[in-house]
Amino acid sequence: MRYFPLFVDLDKADVLVVGGGEEAARKVRLLIKTGARITVIAERLGLELDQRRRDGELLHIARRPTPADLDGQRLIYAATGDRELEAALFRAARARGIPINVVDTPELSTFITPAIVDRDPVVVAIGTEGAAPVLAREIKTRLESWLPANLGALARRALSLRNLVASRVPNAAARRRLWERLLGGAFRRAVLGGEADAARRILIAELADANAPLVGRVALIGCGPGDPDLLTLKALQRLQEADVLVVDRLVDARILDYARRDAERIFVGKTPGGPATVQAEINRMLVAAARAGKVVVRLKGGDPLIFGRAAEELAALAAAGIAVEIVPGITAAQACAARLRLPLTVRERVRQLSLVTGATADGTPDLDWGALTSPTAAAAIYMGIANAPLLRHNLLAAGVPGDTTVIIVENGTTAKERTVTTSLSDLTHAIAELRIAGPAVLFVGLDWQAAQLEQPAGVELYRRRPLGQRPPITADITVRAETQP
Repeated sequence: MRYFPLFVDLDKADVLVVGGGEEAARKVRLLIKTGARITVIAERLGLELDQRRRDGELLHIARRPTPADLDGQRLIYAATGDRELEAALFRAARARGIPINVVDTPELSTFITPAIVDRDPVVVAIGTEGAAPVLAREIKTRLESWLPANLGALARRALSLRNLVASRVPNAAARRRLWERLLGGAFRRAVLGGEADAARRILIAELADANAPLVGRVALIGCGPGDPDLLTLKALQRLQEADVLVVDRLVDARILDYARRDAERIFVGKTPGGPATVQAEINRMLVAAARAGKVVVRLKGGDPLIFGRAAEELAALAAAGIAVEIVPGITAAQACAARLRLPLTVRERVRQLSLVTGATADGTPDLDWGALTSPTAAAAIYMGIANAPLLRHNLLAAGVPGDTTVIIVENGTTAKERTVTTSLSDLTHAIAELRIAGPAVLFVGLDWQAAQLEQPAGVELYRRRPLGQRPPITADITVRAETQP
């Protein structure tokens, strides 16, 4: 982020606009909404600015500007087309510490004007750092269609109630929850609908209950395998409500940007072979925070109900009498397959898909290997990289053909995503030689050819080289204990 967004108070502030044409007029149109004292310096004014001068909306000085004209100004806009003059204005403004914008010239500007959605006093500013104004306009158009035209009335009503609410509800957390209910529920609808009496009755009822003891709750949210765009709408809503975030290791850091900035963040990820927060301690944290009346959001990679230890946390919270909501996420098998256009079932060919874990708490992936041998069955193996030699050994021993396709997706849906296709026989060598570390999903028994599709570009093909041309690989089938992300 090069440009830091700020809102500047221009009420009764002096603002200078240099130029009298259409570009200058566009800036004046925005500035007039602020209550600024506007001075325009230009040898000649266009029709719009001249009419505004006659209406008393601005002061016109009919000459070229001098450095002294910048003194005392809060902001400066320059739209003359004279680059030599604008460069001189830029140097003079920078020497005085006054922000200046030279229209369409970022190198001579210390601030830029965003696209604006105006629902006074609600204002949305959209910036692209000058890179793509058309994109900013698209976002503005979508917001204009989404935000009610009279949304400002709700904000003004909230402003009028600020002192009353502060005096009646001294607890900050209770006050925030009251505002969430007022601005997101029946009170909001009544105000926007012009129903003043109904809004007053709702307000009285809400104030009467606002100081009741806070009741905490927990939401278990599935964040998907990485890509923030895969979050559900409900997950976004709960992130905005959270007082406390309890975050797993595999949750993409960008997802935290959707949460309230003042929410407490507790990181409890378990690193393979490294530091780990034991599950009992995570359970204790969730219970303690909810008992303190806080809204707790437990962020998990993938889906909470698929190898996410949700059962243990649900049981601990139920025993403590704490309300829990589960917000599903897109599990890695679905997300990775979708990115690769890899069907998880194929009519008459793949009728059964098993989601299995390649590791367990005691280290032994004790699976029903025979159930995975059917020619119409496929499997997505989670957390299988460390125990890949054992998985390969047991699948071959159960009768799965050695030439069965295995697709390895490492860091799926992230910028580091890597996909390798190999055979079950070559699986151990592929992981070792290509240094695949995970997190990864192994698809066994799925391929594009079976679905009559083309393999996507960028997928790596691994086949073992002849014995004399490859480094030795130790067929280590040591069982590795599960390290839940």
